[in-house]
Amino acid sequence: MKRWRGRRTGSAALQGCPETVGRPEGLRYRNPCSILLGFALFTALATARPAAAQQRPLVTEDPEPIGAGRVLFEGGVDLAHDYQNPVSGLKGNLFTLPTIGISVGISSIAEFQIDGGIYNRLSITSRNPGAPLASLLAVTGDTTHDVSNAVVATKIRLVSETTSRPAFALRFATKLPNASNEKGIDLDTTDFSGSLLLAKTVQSIRIVVNVGAGILANPTTTLGQNDVLLYGLSFARAITQQAELVGELNGRFSTRSAGAPTGTESRGVLRVGARYTSGPMRLDAGLSFGTTTLDPTIGLTAGFTYVFNAFTLP
Repeated sequence: MKRWRGRRTGSAALQGCPETVGRPEGLRYRNPCSILLGFALFTALATARPAAAQQRPLVTEDPEPIGAGRVLFEGGVDLAHDYQNPVSGLKGNLFTLPTIGISVGISSIAEFQIDGGIYNRLSITSRNPGAPLASLLAVTGDTTHDVSNAVVATKIRLVSETTSRPAFALRFATKLPNASNEKGIDLDTTDFSGSLLLAKTVQSIRIVVNVGAGILANPTTTLGQNDVLLYGLSFARAITQQAELVGELNGRFSTRSAGAPTGTESRGVLRVGARYTSGPMRLDAGLSFGTTTLDPTIGLTAGFTYVFNAFTLP
């Protein structure tokens, strides 16, 4: 099976026991029993035959580049139930069409990436008039729409995978402020991040780990920032030569002990899905579950990935 590297960021993170204590005020993680059940499913799926490197519907980044002179294009549609922006105070169901990602192999060990979306539509179910930037909203009806924030990134593989060691890579990304505060869907801020990417195929399973740091601008003021820990853990396993089951836990953790600025809080998503490859085309679908009370409770995604040889490097 072809090895295609991991892709997507997004703009981007998919009850019955006591709440976890010691969280910043206004943010709680979803019930530990639900998360443990998700991890049980995650572990149960991670058994069988070798799998290719990650990509849609996952966002955890595989360290393997796509290859010199190759171009990867991906697109899809996302649905998120109970999406919320605590900065604008809007909450509802978010529809994104299309999500777009383009990667260009600029050498055998490096690639350039652009990710984003053209159309976001939020069907508003509630408003918080006391939110920090609620007064800036220019939304009078029960829907609002906007573009997604674009993410520009570069990935460089440092060490190739061998039988005795994983592959290592570095990825540096910048999120651009394309969204509008007046539309209330996303944050009009510029953020930076850097991550260490590791991946190893162990017997039948492809495991990918991302660990990094992000600098998130305070969306409620022109001063200040929040430093967050970025994390991702994913697996992929083949059930046939063309079909795979995949899963991941991906998100960020605020390092502030006194509470993060609104809009920069800890986030996380547990995601499971499947991929089907035919020649240079791969189809995918995924289901995601938020792990904090600020994340969408459930989300759906479906899309495709296409890889082709575009040019020859000298």
